[in-house]
Amino acid sequence: MTATGRPAARPVLPSLQLSDIVTREVPVPQVLRVRRPPAPPEPPLDVRSIVHEQLVEPLRVVRPGETVAVGVGSRGITRIAEVVRAVVEELRRVGAQPFLVPAMGSHGAVTAAGQQAVLRDLGITEDIAPIRPSMETVVVGHVDDVQVSVAVEASAADHILVVNRLKSHTSFSGRVESGLAKMFAIGLAKQRGAEELHRLGPLHLERRIVAAYSLLASRLPILGGLAVTESSRKQLLALDFVPRDGIAGDAEATLLARARSHEARLPFAEIDVLVVDRMGKEISGTGMDTNVLGRRMVRGSPEPPGPTVTNVVVLGVTPGSEGNAVGLGLADFIPVGALERVDLAATYANALTAGLQGVQRAQIPIALATERDAVAAAILTAGVADPALARVVRIRNTLALDELMVTPNLLDDGAGLEVVDEEGPRPMFDGQGLVPWPATSGVQAT
Repeated sequence: MTATGRPAARPVLPSLQLSDIVTREVPVPQVLRVRRPPAPPEPPLDVRSIVHEQLVEPLRVVRPGETVAVGVGSRGITRIAEVVRAVVEELRRVGAQPFLVPAMGSHGAVTAAGQQAVLRDLGITEDIAPIRPSMETVVVGHVDDVQVSVAVEASAADHILVVNRLKSHTSFSGRVESGLAKMFAIGLAKQRGAEELHRLGPLHLERRIVAAYSLLASRLPILGGLAVTESSRKQLLALDFVPRDGIAGDAEATLLARARSHEARLPFAEIDVLVVDRMGKEISGTGMDTNVLGRRMVRGSPEPPGPTVTNVVVLGVTPGSEGNAVGLGLADFIPVGALERVDLAATYANALTAGLQGVQRAQIPIALATERDAVAAAILTAGVADPALARVVRIRNTLALDELMVTPNLLDDGAGLEVVDEEGPRPMFDGQGLVPWPATSGVQAT
């Protein structure tokens, strides 16, 4: 009771142990560390040479002294700082005056300083080129009664070029998904323009992106875009320049189809509990790739093809997310300690900008006191008659799928997997908490 005689308020996030709610102990099955067979090593791409080859012809239209806005996004693309630096060097070679514009919609807590900080975390700083991060936009026109906007800094340039990875979108499937057209239509539109295009939901988002890009291309001096393709193991596979007329068209669609063929997926059809060590904005726009999870969580939209995952546990958010945990609603359980590090203002700004597709994805999962409680609760509610036989998979994040921790009963389902743990299954938790990934298995998610 308080001094006034009223009941004391309960904390917003009580550290509830699972045992406070469920009386019986829930066993967490032991897991084996497995990996996909190593791929033959590929020689690293000579980024500077390839960028030169791709841009030498397109840049013939650029005159000395002209300004070029280079749109750069917020994803953790392999060698992105190196690629951007090479693009800037080519622009300077022809006498242009390049500058960088964060093309990331509402990311970076919807502030210019926040978006510049996101680029800095990716290694993209003003020693490469001046950065103009203003969130101010101008309206270019309308599509479906929705405003189409562009960053004012980009609109004032003599030429515009973007650099982005091509990949499957987390909210819809189509010929043109996440890539160059989306970066022009949504990324360069900053918070206000991104909010507008997302406002009507994802069912016709591809059509609106294509229409918005067509409008922008008719009214702005767009040079084109440099498309980045990565392997399932996050190697840089290709850099391809797409001219303005190929963006949102056959050229971009062809490159997307190639990129899709390299995307990593979980090698199981059915999983009772998926444990994700870290989610993050540099990993996916939704923190966790919906195509890996097999769930989009958008009302009225079909789920993607993929594994059937009953429950998802997320154990933390990467530091690079700056507290933005949009996509947290894709999970079912989370430890309280991880939830306390979420910046709700940044998360909700991103979610509200995303419109209908952001609502469920920003909802808070069931929060329990410890990582073990969260995993045990997911097992308890997975609809398995014997929790000890639950099919459990643990991953670092949805980009790191070469090495997994899995319960032995999944080995027959994962074609081509190699068992790494010669000593046999190991506990997922010990007296210290979650057992870390062995140092020999690469860099642990942070």
